[in-house]
Formats: sequence, C-alpha cells, structure tokens
Amino acid sequence: MNQPIFDGKSRRAALRGMAGMLGALALPAWAARRRDDEALSRLAGVSASADARLMAAALSAQAPGLSSQALVLAVQALENARRESLLQTAPRSLAVIDFSLPSTQKRLWIFDLESKALLFEEWVAHGRKTGDNMAEHFSNVHESHMSSLGAFQAGATYTGKNGYSLRLHGLEPGFNDQAFARAIVIHGAPYVSQDIIRAQGRLGRSWGCPAVRSEVTRPLINTLADHAFLFSFYPDRQWLSQSALVGGRVRWLA
Repeated sequence: MNQPIFDGKSRRAALRGMAGMLGALALPAWAARRRDDEALSRLAGVSASADARLMAAALSAQAPGLSSQALVLAVQALENARRESLLQTAPRSLAVIDFSLPSTQKRLWIFDLESKALLFEEWVAHGRKTGDNMAEHFSNVHESHMSSLGAFQAGATYTGKNGYSLRLHGLEPGFNDQAFARAIVIHGAPYVSQDIIRAQGRLGRSWGCPAVRSEVTRPLINTLADHAFLFSFYPDRQWLSQSALVGGRVRWLA
C-alpha cells in the first residue's frame, strides 16, 4: 500500500501549535491553512512515482505555502501527460493554482522546471459562479461562468477585450476539454488587486478565467506562453477519482 506523502494529523497539529504561538497577530493564517483542516483532511494519501515525488519536493522547497499534495498531483499529472503524448511540446514551466485557498490568498505559483526556481506567486480570480471568496463549484460547460479543474497546456497569446491574454487547452475530457471553446484564458483584470481585497473582502470574479493582476500580466503570460503546463487543483472527489491524469492516485478517508 502506498504511504501518504505526509502525516496529515502531525501537520495539522503543528499548524495549530504555530497559530497558538502567534496569537492574534497570526489571524490570516487560518485562511492560508484552511485546506489542511477542511479540504485536504479528506485526502489520506497520493500515489506518485519516485521522479514525481523528487520533483515535487524540490519545487515545494521554493513555495512553502503551496499544498504538498496539490503539488505532487500536478507533477504526476505532467508526467502522465508526457507519457500519453498529450503535450504539443515539452513545457519549460509549471503553473499550479490551489483553488482550495480563498481568493484573498496568493494561490497561483509558477515554477521553472529546469532550475526548479519559483518565478511567480500571485493572486488569481475564479469564476463568479464558482464561489464568493472560496471556490466551491466547477464546470466544463459553456456559459456556466465557472472555473475548471485539472491539467491544461498553454497555447497562443493574443490581444482581445481583456488585453494581452493566453489561450489554454484543457487536457482532461469531461472536466476542462472545453476550455479553448469557452475562451477560458489567462488575462489581467483590475478586480485582481490588494486594494479590491481590502475594499470588498475578496477578489473580483471572472467568467471562468484565471485572471491575474494587471501589473504582472505581460511578464507572467510571456513566461507561460512557451507551452507551459497549468494545473488547477481542488479536492473535488469526482475529479480526483475520474480524471484521466490523476484519477485513482488519491486515497480518501472514509
């Protein structure tokens, strides 16, 4: 039987201890680690290759705020996509979105796969019907105004009604393979900013696109434009059990 990547009980106990030590000054920490106490508490372990675990460990050292399980699933999905010849060309960067975090937290990480360096750690919006501050609902359906889960490969850049944008090709039938047709793209948006968070307690929301801060749009998109691999994570039971790239690689607590 595969062993869990980390001892969830030990990790949660340590996090609670840290929160107690920091007291009132650490109030935002509950949001940053909500996935450990609620969303990820349902995950018992992840089956992954030795190479995927080594890569995930190297990347995790650069991004301590990113869930270890979300990251290892992202790397395993990339490995499987390569094995199944689903990628147009080998990606040089990996982007991971952890939608189990609130929109007020930075939940998009972008890594250089060769150097293992963290290139970006950013806020990212979800679809308006996906949820309020917390993402809860996902869809592959046209006009749903929801975000989609799973693995994508970056496509071409273009300039449209949202300015400089990056097309995405969903790699998972039934979960995100309509992304291109739905015009689910990465673009900048004025409703993604710390000022918006202060004003309304959450980011603004898109029509399903992973929108980012206007100030970082061009360099971020240029980094991903060379066929980057994007992985959108949420502990959704149906996706995790049925996904062509991660399905069957997660054990659930009863």
